[in-house]
Amino acid sequence: MFPSLKRRRHDGSPADVTRDIEVAGKLLPLTIRQNARATRMTLRIEPGGRALKLTVPEGLPEREVHAFLNRHQGWLMTKLARFSGESELEDGGSILIRGVAHRIERTGRIRGLTEALTLGDESVLRVSGGEEHLGRRIADFLKKEARNDLERLVAVYTGRLGRRARSLNLKDTRSRWGSCSAEGDLSFSWRIAMAPPKVIAYLAAHEVAHLQEMNHGPGFWALCEKLCPDTRDAKHWLKRNGTMLHAIDFG
Repeated sequence: MFPSLKRRRHDGSPADVTRDIEVAGKLLPLTIRQNARATRMTLRIEPGGRALKLTVPEGLPEREVHAFLNRHQGWLMTKLARFSGESELEDGGSILIRGVAHRIERTGRIRGLTEALTLGDESVLRVSGGEEHLGRRIADFLKKEARNDLERLVAVYTGRLGRRARSLNLKDTRSRWGSCSAEGDLSFSWRIAMAPPKVIAYLAAHEVAHLQEMNHGPGFWALCEKLCPDTRDAKHWLKRNGTMLHAIDFG
């Protein structure tokens, strides 16, 4: 079913095993990681529902891994079903921009700007270019909006703390929404542009707070809430909706 779990790295530790697994007719990459401290198998769906990770006790027989995966097919099908249809971008579909659903409207023109408009009571995102470029053009728009919001917010929060961020970078990370290096380099997932303004503000405050508190202790959270009073609500929103944002496939 998959390569031997007995393979080792140069340092003697077990090597990760990666293969594809079929769930409800869809192939997903599965990474199997052995952990000497693990006492049981743990299966996790990665953000966006695009991959799986299985942690197993070191030295576990492959037949037990087979059996575990077979037993959890139903569970996987149920959990992954929530991503069905949410990840498709198409003309007439919708995309969140700062927490507001915008109807996607292709203009039919080859060239032109991607722009968010309010037409009566409806929010619309007009996108030019060929259909095959729809996802990329929407992603480019979100990156621009994310940078505008985050640069403004970071400037406000660093000014309050009397700190300086060395750089601000946008990435498409799956494991975290942002990061701050010891040198003051801030990184953010541009997908945050789809979240409500208070969530974007929280993410900026979170990483700026790390310029002063490089930990997640009580002092850090107190500082984070001082910068962004909506910290608790924003954390809750991300916990409930973050996976949905990761699930969208921009091609």
